[in-house]
Amino acid sequence: MRLADFILRDMESILAQWEAFASTLLPAAANMRSSALRDHAQQILEAVAKDLSTSQTSQAQFEKSIGQALKLTGADETAAQTHALLRARGGFDINQLAAEYRALRASVLRLWTKECQPDAAHPEDIIRFNEAIDQAIAESIAFFSAQVDQARNLLLGMLGHDMRSPLQTIQMTASYLAALNAGEKVSVAASRLIRSGVRMQALLDDMLDFNRTRLGLGVNVAPTEGDLAKQLADELDLLRAVHPDRELELDIVGDCQGVWDGRRLQQLLGNLVLNAIKYGSPDAPVRVTLTGEQAEVLLEVKNSGTAIERSTLDRIFDPLQRGPNHLDRNTDSSLGLGLYIAREIAKAHGGGIEARSDETETVFVVRLPHRQ
Repeated sequence: MRLADFILRDMESILAQWEAFASTLLPAAANMRSSALRDHAQQILEAVAKDLSTSQTSQAQFEKSIGQALKLTGADETAAQTHALLRARGGFDINQLAAEYRALRASVLRLWTKECQPDAAHPEDIIRFNEAIDQAIAESIAFFSAQVDQARNLLLGMLGHDMRSPLQTIQMTASYLAALNAGEKVSVAASRLIRSGVRMQALLDDMLDFNRTRLGLGVNVAPTEGDLAKQLADELDLLRAVHPDRELELDIVGDCQGVWDGRRLQQLLGNLVLNAIKYGSPDAPVRVTLTGEQAEVLLEVKNSGTAIERSTLDRIFDPLQRGPNHLDRNTDSSLGLGLYIAREIAKAHGGGIEARSDETETVFVVRLPHRQ
């Protein structure tokens, strides 16, 4: 008997074994009914049987072997994808999801070979069946991972938003204590609270911006007419006050008037300069150059120091990435999102950012149109 015919004929016995295995996947399956345990298993098996009964080219076979075949059912969302979403929402983990398919593969082949005579099995059916199951696994895992990522990002976004109110209360109280002039001990403690609050606020802002981009919303900007040179000069003055031991140079050339979100571009500059301070030579200046050209403004942040390796440079704007020696820096309290958020801010303004590095210097170049 061909495997496709066997699957359709013995569907109930296959589903019973699926259900029995799914019930062992605790704690998620503890209180699930039979229909929930069997979720979309029948549709997955019907799609596999249909695939086994359909001729395929060698190219289609190759694509399926690497999990890139066309959807088995031809629907907008396959049964394997829907099954993954429901398992994710039901509290299953990704290992349990994969285990279901592993058990399904074993039970179908065991029941089929037991039904058939040893010399009556069709080896090509086994190959096609394994390809179809692998494709279903690929679809399920992709959708499962996306659902988990989205749920995590939503949770972190809500957590970051809800933490802002108590943090603002702490900062306001610390500022009030500092203004009381109640003695050196109180003033020092209040200053420490204020500095810690500023760092925590920066971390929360980075986390919220990161979650917005992960949810497909992008960094929020509110562009208005303004002089970018003045806005970035103000930001650099603040950075000088925070890092009085470092030399921060600014050179402005040309017209830097345009439509931008000044606060966001100050954040971009701050991220780039802080990165240069952190990883550049402490005895060399950080040089910021702002050049107004006809169609765009060019922002460059340069620092001397050890050249960045090509492998690191290729992923330097990826989220949650930090320099290879960040563990040696006791003051590093970042999430590794600074350069990633800088890139997203540039993109939100219709611009872009790139980096280059050699033995002489490391340069970050930001291009921003005067008006998007």
